[in-house]
Amino acid sequence: MTNVAVAVVGAGAAGAAAAYHLASRGHQVVLLDERPLPRSKPCGGGMAASVQNWFPFDLTPAVDRVINQVRFTWCLEDPVVADLPGEAPFWIVRRDALDGYLADQAGAAGAERLEGHAVREVCRDGEGWQLTLSGPSGERYLNCSRLVLAHGSHGTLARQLGVGDPKPRLASALSVEVEGEVSEPQTARFEFGLVKHGFCWCFPRHGGYSIGVGTFLGQRDGDYDAVLEQLLPNLGLSADAGERRRWPLRVWNGHHSLHRPGVVVVGDAASLADPFLAEGLRPALLSGLRAAEAIDHDLAGDSGALGEYTAVMRREWGESMSWGRRIGQVFYRFPKVGYQLGIKRPTAPRRIAQILSGEMGYGDIAQRVIRRLGGGLLGVQQ
Repeated sequence: MTNVAVAVVGAGAAGAAAAYHLASRGHQVVLLDERPLPRSKPCGGGMAASVQNWFPFDLTPAVDRVINQVRFTWCLEDPVVADLPGEAPFWIVRRDALDGYLADQAGAAGAERLEGHAVREVCRDGEGWQLTLSGPSGERYLNCSRLVLAHGSHGTLARQLGVGDPKPRLASALSVEVEGEVSEPQTARFEFGLVKHGFCWCFPRHGGYSIGVGTFLGQRDGDYDAVLEQLLPNLGLSADAGERRRWPLRVWNGHHSLHRPGVVVVGDAASLADPFLAEGLRPALLSGLRAAEAIDHDLAGDSGALGEYTAVMRREWGESMSWGRRIGQVFYRFPKVGYQLGIKRPTAPRRIAQILSGEMGYGDIAQRVIRRLGGGLLGVQQ
């Protein structure tokens, strides 16, 4: 039987960040994952460089490309280009590199890494928790005072323990990793019009591209192969190129409690991904930091600290996402109107770039955007 202050279930970006911040504050932490690191994970890898502000160590060893320009197109035509503000405002990372790097930092700060161990059962044990683990050496038990759930979109512990969105909304996404020559290594592309109720993204990385197709309204997958048959040749690639992996993406779908006594949920397990542009890494890292701060105060005797974690995530992320969801619901139902009246406005690309870089939230632009799109739809219907 092992006893620790905090167990973190899941060593992705959110879990590793939480483990680092807790260990660096002097807490005894175990970082668990059922798979060894490094491991690949379907993810576009786009991340605002502003996340560097949340870590005292340099994140650039995990950065694959620095993006300073974004290009939007409608059905591969009608391009709109915008320069990103500031220096290095948007990064492309490989998830195996980022997750492994953050886990290494957590280990260097004092966290114990326990990879290849799956959590089979979680039981309340007084004011703490008892975890039943299965690993290479068989079954073992772990007791902890506090629990961080960072098991991603596939895990079920958050629902079992009653934290986070009880009925998460799943967007459908396909990830494609393609090897090849990159023509514009500092430009990220967003393509609208090819996929119904969603968009495509194309991020350059060293030696190729990270490409994705996502659907954000409804429950049905799009015909992603047909989309890629048009998109990939436009990039100078074979229509059947790349390793393709489908995955569910838990998108933000309303305010929910991210805590209960002794436990918090972070990252994809907390359904934090942007419902309009699918950004997931920034909220994952933010939630890891804020959860660690809350647990630190909770263990010091602040009985309201875990509740403050839910509140601060609502203020710093959820309120913007509530506007992002409204924009997305209008935009993806009427994407051509949205592209013409939204993306093609002179100020729009820069505003989207500022949202991607973390300089601005959806609430800063939402009422004007919704009013403009609503007026455009009325004109179309008349």
